[in-house]
Amino acid sequence: MKDISPGDLEKGLPLVSKRDAAHKTVVNVGTHAIGRSNFTVIAGPCAVESQGQIVEIAHRVKALGAHLLRGGAFKPLTFPYRSSSVFELREEGLRYLKKAGEEAGLPVVTEVMDPRLVERVASCADMLQIGARNMQNFPLLEAVAETGMPVLLKRHFGCSLRDWLGAAEYLLKGGNPNVVLCERGIVAPHTHQPASRFIVDLQVVPAAQEMTHLPILVDPSHSTFRRAYVAPVARAACAIGADGVLVDVHPAPEQAAVDPLQALGYPDFERLIQDLRGICKVVGREFESSLAPR
Repeated sequence: MKDISPGDLEKGLPLVSKRDAAHKTVVNVGTHAIGRSNFTVIAGPCAVESQGQIVEIAHRVKALGAHLLRGGAFKPLTFPYRSSSVFELREEGLRYLKKAGEEAGLPVVTEVMDPRLVERVASCADMLQIGARNMQNFPLLEAVAETGMPVLLKRHFGCSLRDWLGAAEYLLKGGNPNVVLCERGIVAPHTHQPASRFIVDLQVVPAAQEMTHLPILVDPSHSTFRRAYVAPVARAACAIGADGVLVDVHPAPEQAAVDPLQALGYPDFERLIQDLRGICKVVGREFESSLAPR
């Protein structure tokens, strides 16, 4: 069964479900608030490659309009092999990411994959990301819930909205109300490019908003896997009512250590930000940073 029933809302999703139409959670990440009338942009490289790289990117995306910095120190890559061109910096990358966020004045979002590393990753981040592949890794969800930190919960590409909200319920039941959902594409029998594995489910934005009070973002980078598609989908996400987007940005996209086909360079990211500002004006949303209460 894939549809959410009234019984699910009452018994399986009592914490995630909306009480009424006005029920909306705001998640504070550092000095930024996600889920108000504002639109949030999280930007940065898929993988942290060096201290100089992530510090430079942090300053550039901040100057162009990003509200949070993203970067992967631990990467759940499809294949187990690493090389000089495909790699992850792991704990070293965490230190670089923390330094970059502090220098640029941006809250940091990064992925945690192992319950044993939750405390270590949490010490360097402002928001913990649960990647799509770990959406139903329940021991990890329970460990992350115990931190009380803001969580970005990505939707697994084979899971329904029911499954996704069920994973969020684990976090809330564990005592952590600071959960933001993130759509990152679903598996479909046919896509628009031979190497593209996912289709962006933009319909899930209003569908989720009917059911839950949690904010919802869209990841147009991983869901499209094509640089040329990222900006159009990000614009659509803003127009359809998402609370923000998560975008891969790299100074030399073709040379990125991970996912070089989808990252935006600075000029493309700047144009996207300009477009998003314009759409926000049309749909009645704010783009400038929404400050979290101190």
